[in-house]
Amino acid sequence: MTAAGHRTFGILLSLAFATGGALAAGKTLSVTEKVDVAATPAKTFAAIKDFDSWQNWHPAIGGTEITKGKGNTKGTVRVLTTKDGAKITEELLSHSASSMSYKYRITDSPLPVTDYVSTLKVAKAKGGSTVTWSSTFKAKEGVSDDEAKKVISGVYRAGLDNLPAVVK
Repeated sequence: MTAAGHRTFGILLSLAFATGGALAAGKTLSVTEKVDVAATPAKTFAAIKDFDSWQNWHPAIGGTEITKGKGNTKGTVRVLTTKDGAKITEELLSHSASSMSYKYRITDSPLPVTDYVSTLKVAKAKGGSTVTWSSTFKAKEGVSDDEAKKVISGVYRAGLDNLPAVVK
């Protein structure tokens, strides 16, 4: 991970902790980010498909520990550790090699969101493939909707912007 990528994720987590106010968690929010990759969908999906190896493509992730289940099986639980030491626990809800997508949810994290469910999907595009990372969630109490969306979008951009360099 570059120093800039590490600082970006650290800043996003700092924003998550620093936001304050009397705002209450409420409406469901969504974020969708995409990146085009100059590789076949199969090659692109091969780079991101494994629930236990995000450290291979997302520059903020230092490691993954599977605490329940196995690999890309529904119900598998992982703990992502960011390079600055934050822990994010997630559960795999579905995984489909044929549709080149998977869905997961966060069960515990320092991120400023609750009820987070996300999907990563690879599709064919002109000149290669498009990776779409989308989610629905609610802002944690005390965090504005805009701030929650900004943090999640920043996490997505850090990973997606790194993919073209990883998938060659």
